[in-house]
Amino acid sequence: MNAPGGRPAASKVWAAWAVQALLVACVAGAALWLVNHALETLRARGVQSGFDFLFKSAGFGISEGWIGFESSQPYWRAFLAGLVNTVRAAVPAAVLAVLLGTLLGIGRLATHVLVRGLCGVYVQTLRNVPLLVQMLMLYFTLTQLLPDSTEPLQLPLGSWLSKDGLSIPWPVLDAGQWWPRHFDWPERGSFNVSGGAALSPEYLTVVIALALYTAAFVAEIVRAGISSVAAGQKQAAQALGLTPAQQMRIVVLPQALRLIVPSLTNQLLSLTKNSSLAVAVGYPELVSIANTSLNSTGRAFECIAIIMAVYLALSLLISAVMNRYNARVALRGWQ
Repeated sequence: MNAPGGRPAASKVWAAWAVQALLVACVAGAALWLVNHALETLRARGVQSGFDFLFKSAGFGISEGWIGFESSQPYWRAFLAGLVNTVRAAVPAAVLAVLLGTLLGIGRLATHVLVRGLCGVYVQTLRNVPLLVQMLMLYFTLTQLLPDSTEPLQLPLGSWLSKDGLSIPWPVLDAGQWWPRHFDWPERGSFNVSGGAALSPEYLTVVIALALYTAAFVAEIVRAGISSVAAGQKQAAQALGLTPAQQMRIVVLPQALRLIVPSLTNQLLSLTKNSSLAVAVGYPELVSIANTSLNSTGRAFECIAIIMAVYLALSLLISAVMNRYNARVALRGWQ
């Protein structure tokens, strides 16, 4: 029997939550049993196993990242630094992919033949070439074809680009302040560029390759979403005197988002998992750290299990955020 207002009775709500909690507990229990069984099997065969190595000294360093790491620190901190490096590359790549993909998707529907053709060539080329090949080619370009660090290429906004990477201005937070008041500007010296924030060629390769590759798929998603909006909606917007940009922003995109967001979620998940290919260019993300740890300790099962667990957690987090946003736009459009 339902409560007033058409809502289910409180007992049914609690019963539904209890069933879900029981299901989660069963899945977690099964996973723990499988891990424990695998470890016991390895021990029975004389293979050293267990996650105790996480608290031992790693014995190797990490070339870059937001978390400082030294060889004397434990393995768990190395995995944490690898996770942070994965997020550090995936987040800006996702933002760039969505922005560029949206522009390309709109360009695919442009009335201008040249714009439509160029966007089509971009999409068809990049989505049909393996990401690993693009990543290797981009890494070769950044490390071999750019000027040496003694003769860097000056870019707008006080940035410098060379074989050593990209140096950009970076905000400085002084002691006792909550907000940066000035920037540390990179300056060209006799041998290299000093100051600012230095982005390595490996990091640039991963971010740019992930963004360009994923943008090709996002463009097709955006194009399909815009095409799904009824022509009458666009004609009504024209009748109101809206400019083409206003029509797209106010009328078309809010309705297209209801079809774009679910497919876009899949692409963001793929982008996050594709970041594991960064190991091919030497960027110290999670998989690279796990490979080094595996070679140092011989704990193959444990290192692979950690990789699986971390990527599963990241994927579930992305899905939860995007599903919440999807529920919002599916009801009320783009606010």
